[in-house]
Amino acid sequence: MLPDFIISALVTLIVTVDPPGLAPIFLSLTPGMSAASRRKVAVRAVLIAFVIMTATALGGAPLINALGITLPAFRIAGGLLLFTIAYQMVFGGGPERKAETAEKAITEDHIRNIAAFPLGIPLMAGPGAITAILLLSGRAQGDPIKVTILIGVIALVVLACLISFLLATRIARLLGVTGNIVLTRLLGVILAAMAVQFVIDGVKAIMAG
Repeated sequence: MLPDFIISALVTLIVTVDPPGLAPIFLSLTPGMSAASRRKVAVRAVLIAFVIMTATALGGAPLINALGITLPAFRIAGGLLLFTIAYQMVFGGGPERKAETAEKAITEDHIRNIAAFPLGIPLMAGPGAITAILLLSGRAQGDPIKVTILIGVIALVVLACLISFLLATRIARLLGVTGNIVLTRLLGVILAAMAVQFVIDGVKAIMAG
């Protein structure tokens, strides 16, 4: 049913990308920048992430078929991957892990364009988000309506990221350290439940086949 698909896609991507959790990372990557410069970085980053996610939604299923991977197998593997991400969010500190990823990427690769990397990739269009989109595009089964809905959900999620970036200073100040920790743990639990459901769906499909 379309309402179930919309809710599942929206919750999965919101939890996986975690727009509020990216706000403090955005601040740490743009120190000393003017408000105008930060807006340019934010807009460019979300556009890059949107293009990557949309391309995944449109070409993900054919790629899986070309590789000879069955959808149930990918659902199970993707569910397990999402569960490990959820576990890290609950017990390993999601914001701290993302900050470490961003800092490491800048230090090692001397990235000039932080909008593309690490903001666009891998902090927004990262492994978890790409896996989730592949799973959701597989559930769409080539239905043009569902694929369009999925792209619309992706647009909403990256828009939420843009708003989070533009309001980063206020969000970080509002949530505080404790608020960020609580929000990350809560999102991690929700993502874990979604991951388990992906695995269950995959097992059911295999047994039915």
